[in-house]
Amino acid sequence: MTIRNWLRFFFSTLFLGGIITGIFGFLIRWSEFQPYFTEMNIGAIISTFIWLAGVGFTFSVVSQVGFFAYLFIHQFGLGVFRSLSLWNAVQIFITIVVLFDLVYLRFQNFAGEGESILPYIGLAIFILIAGLITAFFKAKTTSRTTFVSALFFMVVMTILEWLPVLATNEESWLFLVIFPLIACNAYQILVLPKYNRLSEEDRARRLEAQKNRPKKTGKTKANRT
Repeated sequence: MTIRNWLRFFFSTLFLGGIITGIFGFLIRWSEFQPYFTEMNIGAIISTFIWLAGVGFTFSVVSQVGFFAYLFIHQFGLGVFRSLSLWNAVQIFITIVVLFDLVYLRFQNFAGEGESILPYIGLAIFILIAGLITAFFKAKTTSRTTFVSALFFMVVMTILEWLPVLATNEESWLFLVIFPLIACNAYQILVLPKYNRLSEEDRARRLEAQKNRPKKTGKTKANRT
């Protein structure tokens, strides 16, 4: 990817994370921010949106770091197992283990006495459904062989990126962060081919321009008498 397209990729993902968090932040914490709207406190609304967008920017960067880490992990896995089908099987196994741990460990650490496990299962199902939808569109727009890798990234890497907030188990923060992570991760894995294609076109145009550039003719020195 060329630097120009990488910057476009970076800032579009950053902007997406900020907008998603700014919008969903008001909805998730509506009981806290509702007075700003009922009293038409424009200054408070704008400052709160900027703060929420800043949170989104932060986790957008976390998402992008996770994405590029996964690109390395994916190539490393292919090199180690030397078979796409075997590497896909490993990714499926890891995805199942991570989803199980998300439910079991959170329930063991945070559930109160007599509390149902269903909310913990529901959160894992939500992430799985988001991953399946993204993986479906990824496979549809590229190749069926990318389905498992996209699902692995959307589930495993999203949960790993979510860990700092998972450790607090504060409900509003859990949802405030998961939405930009899912949105940014899905965006990156779906639009990466577009930016790679644009980079290839840019390189092709530069090569063509170099070929069409008029060659400089050297000047011959006149013999001195």
